[in-house]
Amino acid sequence: MNLWLIKSEPDVFSIHDLAKAKGKTTHWEGVRNYQARNFLRAMKRGDRCLFYHSNAEPSAVAGVVEVVREAYADPTAWNPKSDYHDPKASPENPVWSMVDVKLLEIFPREIPLEELRGVKALAGMELLRRGSRLSVHPVTETEFRAIRKLAGCPA
Repeated sequence: MNLWLIKSEPDVFSIHDLAKAKGKTTHWEGVRNYQARNFLRAMKRGDRCLFYHSNAEPSAVAGVVEVVREAYADPTAWNPKSDYHDPKASPENPVWSMVDVKLLEIFPREIPLEELRGVKALAGMELLRRGSRLSVHPVTETEFRAIRKLAGCPA
């Protein structure tokens, strides 16, 4: 099993929106960065992801989701009415991918970005690199465990 972090702006789609979704499952669409897309394509069924609320006050890790469907074409890319439209994409050349995720847990408390910055075990985490804007990236088992511990989750 691989571990990841995925970002969403909570005013667009929060972990609480996911909790209300049918089957607590949704597709993770709209990724428009090639490196992040490649990470989506590397995800396997059963992989776990930290769900991160970005551009929030405060930005914070809010819980854990599981990949329940591996990468497939993101049709929002070829829909001209979509915020995620990409004129280079089409059904014949989808360009962009998405996965489906299911809610596993909402943390007892969200872990704010500034708190994460103070944790030595997280010093090398991609999320904490200055200037890093990737919306999908891998995390190590040590990072994953440290964040769950900070949130007050059982080991």
